[in-house]
Amino acid sequence: MPRGSRRRRLWELPAQALCPVIGVCLPMPVLRRKLGKMLGGEALANDYEMHCGAINECARRGPISEMLQKELDQRFSIALRQSSQHKTAESLTRWWNAAQQGNDVGGALWGALTHARCDAALQEQVLRDIHMLQHQVGAANRADLQRLDELQDEHAILTRELAQAQSRSTRLLAERARELELSQAECLRLRGELLARDTLAAGLRDELQQLEESIPGLRHRHEQARHLQTQQDRIHQLERALLTSRQQAEREQRRADELQQALVQSERQLTQQQTQTAQQAESQAGAEGALPSLDERSVLCVGGRPAVVPIYRQLIERTGGRFLHHDGGEEDAVSKLDASLAAADLVICQTGCISHDAYWRVKDHCKRHNKKCVYIESPSASGMRRALGSLGVEEHAEVEGPQPGLPG
Repeated sequence: MPRGSRRRRLWELPAQALCPVIGVCLPMPVLRRKLGKMLGGEALANDYEMHCGAINECARRGPISEMLQKELDQRFSIALRQSSQHKTAESLTRWWNAAQQGNDVGGALWGALTHARCDAALQEQVLRDIHMLQHQVGAANRADLQRLDELQDEHAILTRELAQAQSRSTRLLAERARELELSQAECLRLRGELLARDTLAAGLRDELQQLEESIPGLRHRHEQARHLQTQQDRIHQLERALLTSRQQAEREQRRADELQQALVQSERQLTQQQTQTAQQAESQAGAEGALPSLDERSVLCVGGRPAVVPIYRQLIERTGGRFLHHDGGEEDAVSKLDASLAAADLVICQTGCISHDAYWRVKDHCKRHNKKCVYIESPSASGMRRALGSLGVEEHAEVEGPQPGLPG
């Protein structure tokens, strides 16, 4: 075992260490891309064959092992600098015991095994610890997949219920709108009839006045009086008809007002029902754990569909944080992103719906200012809850999470 200051190279590690180093420290897509580039084409072997081939090549010094050595040193440069501060096997052992509990297990494994002070006892402990950790990760992945299937089933049920509720509400609104339209048309018709009757009544009153003024003498009074009585009866009849028409018009107007109020109430109920259904879906999808307290810290959400931004605001403000948002270059100018990043204490970046420029601005700013950042690929309420949960757990450095793809 080397005792100088030089770290061991990949091909200098024992054979039993190559499998966990290749498997844990190099994600399969990275390994496939590197080997394909080295071989001058696309690697066609399956994942297992690719893994075994890389182990065989790393057993000796060669172009592939040197290429992977360089990749591992670049990928885990921070862990290598941290491990280099430990000058004894005992100090390095304590560092390994603490580092394997963190998020960068691959970096801790590479830094410990290649350290010049990694003796046989520490090497055996590291390999045993990483072996058991791989079992635990496999079991956790299976549990996560099962829970994901359950949540997808629940989401499908809630989606169907929401669609049914929206269909019922739409049908009800259409019926109320038709009733209101018919009532308004009837009201206009009655108003026209009322105006015509008022005009007729006024004409009859004028006619009655003319008759009263045109009586020539006593011999005609009896005939005129009888005629006058007939006209008065006609006027009374028309006045009663006028009163009836006015009352009917008032009833139709009240009916139209009631239908208008019912339409407004139906629209309000629809909005409340949609909000409650969305909150129920978000509550069930995020039932895996409680949200942390953000203690008035500003949380900047970069990206996200407009429909889910209000839900993000509600989640963050519910946990005591202040919500900031930038759409990642869709409508907001990317030049304004720097000011938003400077004002934020925590950053949540939705890589699937922002521009390349916005993505690199977020990454560069958080790295330079040592600001906590979570990258999530698909915008959803459950993804936001998990992001807030990870912000609650992490206390130092940038939160990478699962390696997301760059924005398209």
